[in-house]
Amino acid sequence: MSDAFPVTVFHNPACGTSRNVLAMVEAAGYRPEVVEYLKAGWTTDQLGALFDEAGITPREALREKEAVAAERGLLDPAASDAAILAAMVEHPVLVNRPIVRTPRGAAMCRPSERVFDLLERTPDRFVKEDGEVVIPASGRATTR
Repeated sequence: MSDAFPVTVFHNPACGTSRNVLAMVEAAGYRPEVVEYLKAGWTTDQLGALFDEAGITPREALREKEAVAAERGLLDPAASDAAILAAMVEHPVLVNRPIVRTPRGAAMCRPSERVFDLLERTPDRFVKEDGEVVIPASGRATTR
């Protein structure tokens, strides 16, 4: 396994999609840097730069299912990106996951197969936690 192609996974171990992405990266032979952002937290600059690199806005990265999103008025279309970003720094759980960064760029990896676009190599096939079989070379996913 080589560190010549660094992979960083901004990870929440309680999230099945995040666990699948991490396992996909490892199955491809990488030793990713894993950032458990619920523990580590975010800074405004760090999160803003990551969203810029991924080509997404704070609103697009907002985890709307979290009660604090509604409580803070972030679901209102009038809520500004600055307000959403500030809330994400204060409440890291508001950031949807996982986000992966490699030399090929950064992306919100939902669905989890999106991670393969960021890697130099992929496994021949991968079985997700729910039993879905993913064949990266063809981009095809089938369920067993």
